[in-house]
Amino acid sequence: MSAAPLVGYSSSGSEDEAGAGAGPRPGAGGCGRAQSPLPSQRLPVPDSVLHMFLDTEEEPVDDPEKHGGRVRTFPHERGNWATHVYVPYETREEFLDLLDVLLPHAQTYVPRLVQMEAFHLSLSQSVVLRHHWILPFVQALKDRMASFQRTFIGLEVTSGHNQFLDLVSEVDRVMEEFDLTTFYQAPSFHISLAWCVDDARLQLEGQCLQELQNIVDEFEDSEMVLRAHAEQVRCKSGNKFFSMPLM
Repeated sequence: MSAAPLVGYSSSGSEDEAGAGAGPRPGAGGCGRAQSPLPSQRLPVPDSVLHMFLDTEEEPVDDPEKHGGRVRTFPHERGNWATHVYVPYETREEFLDLLDVLLPHAQTYVPRLVQMEAFHLSLSQSVVLRHHWILPFVQALKDRMASFQRTFIGLEVTSGHNQFLDLVSEVDRVMEEFDLTTFYQAPSFHISLAWCVDDARLQLEGQCLQELQNIVDEFEDSEMVLRAHAEQVRCKSGNKFFSMPLM
């Protein structure tokens, strides 16, 4: 596989206080009326009850501060879970060494570029699943992924492209079963290295991308550095992760 080309592209008182001294006092001569009962105390909830609903729907919490200013592509609604299918890319030291050269150079053109926290190759668009669809959706994916062999990926896939098209075809079938949006037509498979808010393609296209490509081409053993086994497909739905091994 040749060194991969680079591309630019555009989540009042307490109950105890209220009850104190509330009962009527005894009358003269000690012949008073019976006092009202003291307020009942709350009994602790048994652990067995507290753990009855751990598997029920959890409400996703949206904190923009955790996303660097990124804006949702669709509004959050209770019961909706953002879902994405992808192949994870496990980095090695040599890959991070290359990235340490590429990113500072790109930042001379677009200073607000930020390194990705994790690296992956997308097999689907981000779609919305209802909570009760998650497990059936994942099971359908597992059924589709059961027979696939391993392949290789780079920054932009230069070998194994047809195998990834086959994976996307199976993911698309599951999307159609759930009436969800399928992947892009004629996709170009790639691994995102960095991102920024707003569209910075004009600053990156042309000279910047060519210089970055030259860095990749001249990097020692770049062909081997940018080669990796794709051993599994993952599905992220809200804060839940599901893995499907590629045999």
